[in-house]
Amino acid sequence: MTTSADLHPDRLPGYDGGPLAHLPEVLDEPRFWLGHLHPCLQGKRARRLLIGADHASNRFHRDLSERADWPTFTVPVAGGRLYVVYRNDEEAPGTDYLLHHPAWDRAELLARDDVHFMGPGLSWPELASAADNGLDGGSTTDADSRLLLLLPAFGDVAAPAAAVERVAAALRARTTVEKPELLAAAMLEDHGHYGPTTWTTTGDGHRINDGRYSFRNPAKGFALSADRLARVTSALS
Repeated sequence: MTTSADLHPDRLPGYDGGPLAHLPEVLDEPRFWLGHLHPCLQGKRARRLLIGADHASNRFHRDLSERADWPTFTVPVAGGRLYVVYRNDEEAPGTDYLLHHPAWDRAELLARDDVHFMGPGLSWPELASAADNGLDGGSTTDADSRLLLLLPAFGDVAAPAAAVERVAAALRARTTVEKPELLAAAMLEDHGHYGPTTWTTTGDGHRINDGRYSFRNPAKGFALSADRLARVTSALS
């Protein structure tokens, strides 16, 4: 029998820190989203669109960062579970995006948002699939919440034109921004921290990219090994 502890453990193998605290109720708070999406807003245009939406979001995120535990949110995928972890480490705070399956010996870090940001970890098809799969057992089954929750780990120059309206619809549903269409377009055009990133599929079927800071770019010395790239691709397929 699957228990809550199985679905939402307070530790992940190979990932130091915690304890992790599952806080699904936070996703119903509009102030959460404005702070969470901040990594997507690198350009001046996007920042201007966000100004004035809800200044109280800064205080809300300070409260989250002052907790002794690490707020964590999960999204089930075909071959495992994505984790979004607010790393409340006094010396190295940030947000980590990980993928894990119970049979794995360690969770795979796909992206992180901090002073040493890394990513992207998700292509548009992978992001959309995770948002829309409807699988139970995560922090929410709401597709808009899932999309926005994982959006800071995303980067893909080949995102379809419909992606702008998809992100705008999620912003409209979950936040208080006044111009969701313009903000969505700005976020997708800015490419966040990571810069423009192109995804390809290897002859072995692994999904990889050319991002300068991506763990899924095998040309980089810090990239995941070929077998780990393969299991990430399989889990997200």
